[in-house]
Amino acid sequence: MKRIRCPKCENYLTFDETKYSEGQSLVFVCEHCKKQFSIRLGKTKMKAPQKEEKLDEKAFSEEFGSITVIENVFGFKQVLPLKEGDNTIGRRQPGAPIEVPIETSDRSMDRHHCIINVRRNKQNELIYTLRDAQSLTGTFLNNEILGDKDRVRIEDGAIVTIGATTFILRAAGAEE
Repeated sequence: MKRIRCPKCENYLTFDETKYSEGQSLVFVCEHCKKQFSIRLGKTKMKAPQKEEKLDEKAFSEEFGSITVIENVFGFKQVLPLKEGDNTIGRRQPGAPIEVPIETSDRSMDRHHCIINVRRNKQNELIYTLRDAQSLTGTFLNNEILGDKDRVRIEDGAIVTIGATTFILRAAGAEE
């Protein structure tokens, strides 16, 4: 089975690609928004979607670290890199710019749910600070909810829950 995404609402549709030959054009109608679109089967020139790539938490260990989103009923495992400065984390939405977008169908996660700030201290060590971005359902660190004004320093392996989705901080240079 192959999954394709509607270009209008980004809802996924599935079909059995083994029933069709390479080069054949297929027309779909999205069940969600009723948009009609077509695709041509064959080798793609585009980069593979993130979920089909080999997810390697160590690939980001030299830069500023990453978060690893744990696979659940709302989405697949994702490894998302962090950058220096504020990293706004939330649900991916077309047209809504966000630094760390999580692909999920979890509606309890806001589009701008929490922020991880990455900075260097005077000893040139990376410091990670977590805060809630005024989300509706709150941000939980190790099953404890953060207050509206809380700024909490987090370390490698910190478990953060936003909505019904959980991710783990992987600090840069951290040993497994």
